[in-house]
Amino acid sequence: QVQLAESGGGLVQPGGSLRLSCGASGSFFSVDAMGWYRQAPGKQRELVATITSGGSTNYAGSVKGRFTISRDNAKNTVYLQMNSLKPEDTAVYTCHSNIRVRWNTRDDYWGQGTQVTVSS
Repeated sequence: QVQLAESGGGLVQPGGSLRLSCGASGSFFSVDAMGWYRQAPGKQRELVATITSGGSTNYAGSVKGRFTISRDNAKNTVYLQMNSLKPEDTAVYTCHSNIRVRWNTRDDYWGQGTQVTVSS
């Protein structure tokens, strides 16, 4: 069984910072791409940022320059450093990972989601 466990959400004032973490655990060969998605009330889920196992990153235009995605391959963990937070960043943030569970099989896994609220 593979699980993704997230932490780090919460309430922060506009302009503040938060750091999200997501670790993969269980039995698998390797963790490939990892990323963060978010869904605000009444809106569709959107990609926030992704990072490959080699460290290549991709960001949504709305967070570029404010958010930084990184990963620790030894810990199978991905991080999302969020700075200069805005009220429109308020959403449930969910971790995603594409994991090689057997030598010839890769599956997608999702975390349970963590709430980020930006409000004064």
